[in-house]
Amino acid sequence: MLLPSLKELEHLTAPWQSAFSNSKVISTSITGAHLFALFVGGGFAIAADRSTLRALRADVGERARQLGELHDVHRPVLIAIAVLFSSGVLLALSDVKTFATAPTFWIKMALVMLLVVNGGLLTKTEQALRRAGTRADAAQHRLWGRMRTISWASLFLWSATLIAGVVLTNAT
Repeated sequence: MLLPSLKELEHLTAPWQSAFSNSKVISTSITGAHLFALFVGGGFAIAADRSTLRALRADVGERARQLGELHDVHRPVLIAIAVLFSSGVLLALSDVKTFATAPTFWIKMALVMLLVVNGGLLTKTEQALRRAGTRADAAQHRLWGRMRTISWASLFLWSATLIAGVVLTNAT
């Protein structure tokens, strides 16, 4: 199957572009949903990252509690990412030519992809730590070291995604 050309994609999305451009309710709702999802998802993730980094210096009981907290925060962050994705697609389709040709858009998409990959690594590492239990061995130490790296990467990626979005908004 061949992908449509930019011209064909512009033609296909013209009704949406018109509706988005001519309705303050639609454009404000979609943009608001996008920003709210970034605020909630990023806020929960950043708070969890901060707690994880603090738990690295804590005892086994606090680390176990933090693993439970990470597990509980996955759902709202994943819901926020789904809203971010959906609203982001609608925003991009509101001006296909501008977004498809904007390098900042593609940088932001790469950052979002890295956020999703990082989240997957976090989930996998959290599950491995749960299976390891409370034993204090080299493998668990390595897993907590990986969790540190994942948390710092998450903090960076959420921040960079926000900055890329602001730059994209001002550049288009």
